[in-house]
Amino acid sequence: METQKEQAKKIERIRELVPILNRAAQAYYADDTEIMSNLEYDSLYDELVMLEKETGFVLSGSPTVKVGYEAVDYLPKERHAAPMLSLDKTKSREALRDWLQGHEGVLSWKLDGLTVVLTYQGGMLEKAVTRGNGEVGEVITANARTFINLPTRIPFRGSLVLRGEAVISYSDFEKINAGIVAESEKYKNPRNLCSGSVRQLDSSITAKRNVQFHAFALVEAVENGVTMEFDNSRSREFEFLREQGFTVVEHFLVTEESILAQIEDFEKRIETYDIPSDGLVLTYENVAYGRSLGRTAKFPRHSIAFKWADELRETTLLSVEWSPSRTGLINPVAVFEPVELEGTTVSRASVHNVSVVRSLHLGIGDHVTVYKANMIIPQIAENLTKSDTLVIPANCPVCGARTEIRQTGEAQALYCTNEKCPAKEIKSFVLFVSRDAMNVDGLSEATLEKLVDMGFIKEYADLFHLDRHKEEIQRLEGFGEKSCQNLLDGIESARNTTLPRVVYSLGIPNVGLANAKLLCRHFDYDPERLWNARREEISAIEGIGDVIAGAYVEFMKDEENRGKLERLMAELKVEKPEENPEGQDLAGLSFVVTGSLAHYASRNELKDEIEARGGKVTGSVTGKTTCLINNDVTSNSTKNKKAKELGVTILSEEEFLARYLGKNEE
Repeated sequence: METQKEQAKKIERIRELVPILNRAAQAYYADDTEIMSNLEYDSLYDELVMLEKETGFVLSGSPTVKVGYEAVDYLPKERHAAPMLSLDKTKSREALRDWLQGHEGVLSWKLDGLTVVLTYQGGMLEKAVTRGNGEVGEVITANARTFINLPTRIPFRGSLVLRGEAVISYSDFEKINAGIVAESEKYKNPRNLCSGSVRQLDSSITAKRNVQFHAFALVEAVENGVTMEFDNSRSREFEFLREQGFTVVEHFLVTEESILAQIEDFEKRIETYDIPSDGLVLTYENVAYGRSLGRTAKFPRHSIAFKWADELRETTLLSVEWSPSRTGLINPVAVFEPVELEGTTVSRASVHNVSVVRSLHLGIGDHVTVYKANMIIPQIAENLTKSDTLVIPANCPVCGARTEIRQTGEAQALYCTNEKCPAKEIKSFVLFVSRDAMNVDGLSEATLEKLVDMGFIKEYADLFHLDRHKEEIQRLEGFGEKSCQNLLDGIESARNTTLPRVVYSLGIPNVGLANAKLLCRHFDYDPERLWNARREEISAIEGIGDVIAGAYVEFMKDEENRGKLERLMAELKVEKPEENPEGQDLAGLSFVVTGSLAHYASRNELKDEIEARGGKVTGSVTGKTTCLINNDVTSNSTKNKKAKELGVTILSEEEFLARYLGKNEE
């Protein structure tokens, strides 16, 4: 029989676990960062569940009775009509089979994104609310209207409430990350990117992220005061949602005899499935039977989640690489003896930050187990040795300057304190020569590293004097007379540029190309006005705000930055846009351009003209789009389908020119 001492010890452990798990959940769900691995979280969570069951002691703030993250303050909040409970889970296939108890079930992907509740009235999208903490969510209706596959109008004219997962595909995630120069600024995984995208204040940012919605549950459908039953069938509910135009989570009807084979089929496809998934969901096909089972304090009994049993491999930690970035953040990457995981050879895994390094008690030579989170991303699961001998670098591995550990939200991270660190400089130069900045052909990051190491480039203006080092460059590996001349020609061509490109190329925090254009347009493309603008003046520009204004003014107040900028401007021929005789006649209008063009050399050329006249060009069709410009008006492309679905006008190039630019072709 358990003694009071043993009981007290278990209760004390519960008191330890609850804040640890809550901090991890806050970091993951609300701050879009990680302070421990998924495997470690699951292990601690399971321990807490067991202890609560054994002791009967449950803290009010326990994650076993609190679902998801707390709604943040900057979006309107709304209480859900019924609590949104999480699901009980298992990693045993046999347990999943036995759970059916002779009944039919519906087996579907468990998607890894952000749960959203949608309400439609009279066929129109009325409201979208995130899951939040299960009781209260955040209203994100404007953002939901930008989801690339979400209908804003449906055939059903009654009252409809449904739930689904907002997700960003792996392929879109990779494209978005590929467009980010600085390694430290790249997103960690699709789930974190999606969470941040869905909960934006500015829906135009959401629109750029290609967020998808996959319906996974019908809550209620009422027509003429009568609740529709759909033959008491979960499958029929899914069919109804699909009929309304929703993308429905992939699902299959299963029995005790067929479920194991179906799980195996899902497992075979997880490696190539483009939508992030962290398991499966099994729901009773008979809706009334599922409801009759009721619920526990946290879980409904009509469904259960299945999480993949992670394939673990033991290996030896060989080293931890500390990689500095343009922002000064130094990222730890574990290097270990190669192992086979989920069909591929793995030898490296991100350790995220100092907090995770410390929680794993790492040391070189330690025996660790590794796995692929969601069968995709290599992670360290556990350190079997826990020598805790790994030394956090006191000096930057690139410049040797002192490092410091900074608290960022719930996590601690390592930073280089040297503002002149070459790693920061190299990443800054990579941005400077990129396509949307100075657009210099033939300058890779590797080449820039060589030129910086040789002392040829110390600041931006030096790039335009590389002709002084022509002979040395020709002798570099991969270079010859012709390739060197091509590089110098590319640099010479880059002298002719525009003011928005210059502003963007400076790498001012949060000042992307779109914001650079807004700034330049506001100050009439006058460099002196732009360089000396006051914070209040900038923050008043629509679309800029105080944070960006502060970063911009701080950058311009720095004497060294101003000196570099003056020397750079002396090398450039900055073209001022011709004053548009039509003025800002497209102000407030939003366009999408797709397909090939006949009257413009490129889509960017047309985009520039629209923006010069005050209009906006976005990448995806939404309810706010004025028109889609596509010379193939009758095509069945995704953008055309979306435009037709939303009632957005589709115009050919000539029709657009005539209607909006007043250019009638003879």
